[in-house]
Amino acid sequence: MFILTTKVTRFIKYVASNTAKARHLSVLGIETSCDDTGIALLNQNGEVLGNVLNSQQKFHTRYGGIIPPRAQDLHRAKIAEVFERCMQEAQLTPNMLDAIGVTTRPGLPLSLLVGARFAKHIARKYNKPLVPVHHMEAHALQARMEQNIPFPFLCLLISGGHSQLVFVRSATQFLLLGETLDDAPGEAFDKIARRLRLFLIPKYRYWNGGQAVEDAAKDAKNPARFEFPLPLARERNCNFSFAGIKNNSFRNIRAAERQEGTPPDGIIYHYHDFCAGLLAAVSRHLMNRTQRALEFTLPWFGDSPRSLVVSGGVANNDYIFNDLAHLAAHYDCRAYRPSKKYCSDNGVMIAWNAIEQIKENANCMRWDYDAVGVQGKATLGVNMLDAVTQAGIKCKWVQASKWRGVPATLKVAL
Repeated sequence: MFILTTKVTRFIKYVASNTAKARHLSVLGIETSCDDTGIALLNQNGEVLGNVLNSQQKFHTRYGGIIPPRAQDLHRAKIAEVFERCMQEAQLTPNMLDAIGVTTRPGLPLSLLVGARFAKHIARKYNKPLVPVHHMEAHALQARMEQNIPFPFLCLLISGGHSQLVFVRSATQFLLLGETLDDAPGEAFDKIARRLRLFLIPKYRYWNGGQAVEDAAKDAKNPARFEFPLPLARERNCNFSFAGIKNNSFRNIRAAERQEGTPPDGIIYHYHDFCAGLLAAVSRHLMNRTQRALEFTLPWFGDSPRSLVVSGGVANNDYIFNDLAHLAAHYDCRAYRPSKKYCSDNGVMIAWNAIEQIKENANCMRWDYDAVGVQGKATLGVNMLDAVTQAGIKCKWVQASKWRGVPATLKVAL
């Protein structure tokens, strides 16, 4: 026990001194929350020394969705190899690590277990501390690794599994302002693209739904051809709902198929226009909820620069990000997102989150390995949903930057 206490004390002094000695603090990040096995090695300045990602997307695409037991099997089969490749890329040995960050919540429990067990194995073998990482907190802080974004800032987290608005006060202080009531935007894109049968187009065979929809929308001739209702138009809160857009999409597709006589292995003729209308509907909904969050949090910024961070896999969508940046500019707010290679799940964001935690409080490091467990579901920060609803903020909606050609049903304002 005395030996461990001495090592913890020495490590805390090392971090607190924040001086350049023999080398910078080196932290490993392990991410296995869903279907990507990501391991990366960073130093405290945010320099990526090694980064390896093994994606299972091609496998799961064949079955129309992620199969948790198979995802776990694939993580187990690849994680040791991914770790070895990362260390080789960094040209470091495990003995040179200072800490290991690992995703412990939220995510698919079977997948999380693989990463957590591997992290404990490495920690025990080389006597290194663990830093448990909240997956969504890691997404929220990722952009700070590459850009000078001071606290506090507003963050929109949009991915295949999540849609949340949070006000970030520090590396460990988050205020939840809004969340999805049903589907996440990435999930809706995937299901709609699959129903539209975009996978029949060779170019899109292994693309996720959001990528395929965004690309197909570029060739639209009449984005107003299909109507998409605006979700939660009369709800003065910051919550999201994509189930209505999804169900309306299915109805539009069925109607077009009947009208055109589309065969079972075919795609509706005007799918480009459909994708453009869908993309505009999702973007508009995200803009409206984010605008209310900006109105609600303006006093919290004080004299600090105003920043909006967009993160998660859907942040890769240029159409959506450009609309959100356009919205932010109306509030003298600058919009940021991580590099596209870091928007989706990866080990870099886990290592960076661990570094942010260590810088704020070195006591976040855990030597009691057995006490580090996983959680399939986990809240994000302090729940402020009721406070936002009670504020009842009425907005004069900022129009989307690509407003021309958007269906009239989207122009509902409250």
